[in-house]
Amino acid sequence: CWSCQLLPGQCDEAASHAILDRYVELGGNFIDTADVYGEGRSEEIIGSWLEKQQREKFAVATKVRFGKGINGVGLSRHHIMQSIDDSLRRLRTDYVDLYQIHMWDEATPIEETLSALNDLVRAGKVRYLGASNVKGWQLQKIVELSKSMGLNKWISLQAEYSLLCRGIEWELTDVCRREGIGIIPWSPLRGGLLTGKFKREADAPEGTRIEHVTKKGMVFEGVPDFKKVKKDDKTWDILDVLKKVADAHGKTPAQVAIRWLLQKDVVSSVIIGAKTLQQLEDNMGASTDWEITEETMAELDTTKSFTVPSSLLTSKVSRKGRVP
Repeated sequence: CWSCQLLPGQCDEAASHAILDRYVELGGNFIDTADVYGEGRSEEIIGSWLEKQQREKFAVATKVRFGKGINGVGLSRHHIMQSIDDSLRRLRTDYVDLYQIHMWDEATPIEETLSALNDLVRAGKVRYLGASNVKGWQLQKIVELSKSMGLNKWISLQAEYSLLCRGIEWELTDVCRREGIGIIPWSPLRGGLLTGKFKREADAPEGTRIEHVTKKGMVFEGVPDFKKVKKDDKTWDILDVLKKVADAHGKTPAQVAIRWLLQKDVVSSVIIGAKTLQQLEDNMGASTDWEITEETMAELDTTKSFTVPSSLLTSKVSRKGRVP
């Protein structure tokens, strides 16, 4: 992913292909990436794997908005048309199943963006459209303009959502529920914090994303600074309940955290970011042959964290922006 430029432990092509192979064996068929992850390398790795598969068996998603240069960034018609062709070339396919705006673009009229994306659907380069990292009013505007302009309905919202980051419940979940838009949470484990391996009295485990971000003093979407986490009583209350639920179900904390999302009525799928086969096996164990009871879901729901993704707090984003 894009974070390989900043964070440790990313996979090379061989390891990535091994994880994808096992993912498919376990029943996975949805693959999400973006044109800027690894400056295009993520799409290339997926593409070299995808060309050896039966393409129609997979739902492949990518994103557009970020990049370099005056015409190489944003959601203008120019950038969108260039970006889709570049993504298709790297992915070694003639269409993507889901094409998502990576974030709102204040510098481009949304009508221009909607029209350009709709043209991609008409051209057969894109099957469906979605949004990522937008606010409630922005998503509602997309919905209403698509209706009034007679354009294809957008079907998905990709947003940061986890037991420790529930800001989208203030408004976005309502928009999605009313408009029939499926939510695809990213960072479901809050950068690894919900895996159960972090202890309040100890430093962040070496080699983890959180340890790297904390040590470098970085601000990175979806990965918290552990120095701040240590002081947050509410976070540890949630982690205590998570561990209790995991022990009661004979599951890992990560599996419970992902399962909690999968049982939300507005969630269509959950994006996992495993970098080892062991992590993949654990994450995939959240989806099969068990459920969290209604009573336990209610217990997890009421142990609330009010962390809000920065994309929901920022009123305006520069042309460059930040990439989740």
